[in-house]
Amino acid sequence: MSKNCNDCACRLASEVSQLKAVVNAQSKTLTKLIKQMKDGCKKADEVKECAMSGLLNPCLKCLKPDILYHLGMDTETTDFPKVFGDVRFVIMGGTKGRMEHFAYYVMQEIGLKINAATQLRDMAEAGNRFSMFKVGPVLCVSHGIGCPSISILLHELIKVMYHAKCQDPVFIRMGTCGGIGVEPGTVIISSEAVDGRLNPAHEILVQGAIERYDSTLDENLAIDIKLCHDPCKDRYETIIGKTLCAHDFYEGQSRLDGAFCEYTPDQKKSYLEQLEGQDIKNIEMESLAFAALTSRAGIRGAVVCVALLNRLKGDQIQTPNDVLCKWEKRPQELIARYIRKVLYFSDSDEAEEMEDDEEPNESRKVSIQESQGASGDTQKDPEPEEEE
Repeated sequence: MSKNCNDCACRLASEVSQLKAVVNAQSKTLTKLIKQMKDGCKKADEVKECAMSGLLNPCLKCLKPDILYHLGMDTETTDFPKVFGDVRFVIMGGTKGRMEHFAYYVMQEIGLKINAATQLRDMAEAGNRFSMFKVGPVLCVSHGIGCPSISILLHELIKVMYHAKCQDPVFIRMGTCGGIGVEPGTVIISSEAVDGRLNPAHEILVQGAIERYDSTLDENLAIDIKLCHDPCKDRYETIIGKTLCAHDFYEGQSRLDGAFCEYTPDQKKSYLEQLEGQDIKNIEMESLAFAALTSRAGIRGAVVCVALLNRLKGDQIQTPNDVLCKWEKRPQELIARYIRKVLYFSDSDEAEEMEDDEEPNESRKVSIQESQGASGDTQKDPEPEEEE
C-alpha cells in the first residue's frame, strides 16, 4: 500500500474515532435529559448566581437597565440568562473575519449543525465596534488591537457573564505574534504577561493615580491546552513561556521599520536578546489587559498565539500568504481540541464508556437554535492578518 493510502487510512480512522466519541457523548446527554424529564425539574437544578458576583462592581445591581454600549445590548431588551446562560467558553481574537471563521470551525469540531442555507448572526452588530458569534456553549468575539480595545470589550463581556449567571466560564485569547528566539509557526501559550519594563502587572490611571493589577494567567489551563498538541501529528512546536505586551506596534516593540526610530540596529538586537534571556517567547499587544481583567474577575484565562516570524532575525513578514494562513489555524486547532475534550471527554465520561458499535440515530443530532439570517454564502478562509 502506498504512503498516501496509509496516510488516508490513518486520517479516516482518526475521524471515525472522533465521530464515535462525539455521538457517544451526545447520547449520554440525551439520556440525562430524558431522565430529567421523567424525574421532573428540581429546585437544585435552578440557575445559581454567577460565581464572580462578589468580585465585581457593586453598582451593577443598581443599573436598571445596564447598557453594554459597545456590544449594542442592554438588560432591558436582552434576556441574558436565556441567550448566554449556557456559555462555557469565550474565545477572543483580533478581527471579525478571524472569529467568524473560528465560529464555523469550532461548530464542526464539537458536532453542532446549522442549515446549509443559513449564516451565523453577528450578535454585536448593533454596537458597531466588535463582532460576536455564538455556537452552542462557545462565544466567539473580536477584540480589535491593543489593551485599550480589549479592555473595553472585557468589561462588557464580563458583565454579560454576570447578567447571564454563567458558571465558571473560560476565556481564551488567540492570535498572532512576533516570536523571540523561536521558529516561525511555533504556537506560544503565555504563562504570564509582562510590560516593557518586564513587570508582570497591568497599569492603569484611575482618578489620576496609577493602579497595578497582577497579569499572571491560569497555569493549569495553559498546560491543558498544551496537552492538546500532538507531537506525532502536528508538524509544529507548542511551548509555554512569558509574553511581552507592548502598547505600540513599532517603537514599543523595538522595530526598525516604523516611521520613527531613535535607536540603532545593535541596540535593538541587544534588547531582544535581553528579552530572550528572561524566558520571554513572544511580543503581542493585548495580554496584559486580558490577564489582569480575567484575573480580577476570578476567570480562568489563557493566551494562545502563533509566531509569524523570529524578531531576532527581522521585523517584516516575508512568508508566503498560503503558509501564513496555515500557521494562523494552529491556535484554532488546539483551542477547538481543548473545547471538545472538556465537553466530551471528561473523567465521568471515561468511567461510563458506551459500546463503540452502537448505532447513532437521528434524535442524537445536535442543532443550533436559529435566530440567524438566511444566506447561501460559502465560508472562505480569512486572509492572514498583521502580527499583533
